[in-house]
Amino acid sequence: MTLYDQLNKKELKELLVKCWMTHDGMWFLNAFLTFGIKAANKLNKNAIRSLAQIESARIRKALCRDNENIDSFDKLKSFMNDGFSVLKGDFMNFEYTFPEEGVMHWEMHKCWAYEGMKELGVADKYECGVIYRVKCWLDSLKINYTIKPRIKGCLIASEGKCNGDIIFNF
Repeated sequence: MTLYDQLNKKELKELLVKCWMTHDGMWFLNAFLTFGIKAANKLNKNAIRSLAQIESARIRKALCRDNENIDSFDKLKSFMNDGFSVLKGDFMNFEYTFPEEGVMHWEMHKCWAYEGMKELGVADKYECGVIYRVKCWLDSLKINYTIKPRIKGCLIASEGKCNGDIIFNF
């Protein structure tokens, strides 16, 4: 019996998400060590933008909704819940809610990306890739939105906490 046969769905998802995020972190580390923080941030955001387009399309295809526009808040909530159900690992330690119509609130309890940047000594120069990934999902879906607070850099490094709202305009 292989490991695949022994793991339940949750265990398999956690293993795959951790491996993917480790790859992501090692990619960033090597870009940083080779090119410096400014170039690593730029390369990271370019990679995230490219990934998000493919990722959001794959989620929609898996849901058999690849030809359906996400043109309402309910459809967006469904998409976000479905996407995070597969792509968010427990170790990521963040929550998101929909406290009112047209609003998604996020609360990062302990950010794995910030912790990694802190270890590298560049947390104050890191440009958040976590919320940027969600932003790129929304851009690829052609959703009109505003993020508050405006994110420039890392909110934990600059504000001591990472939380905010994405306000949707349908």
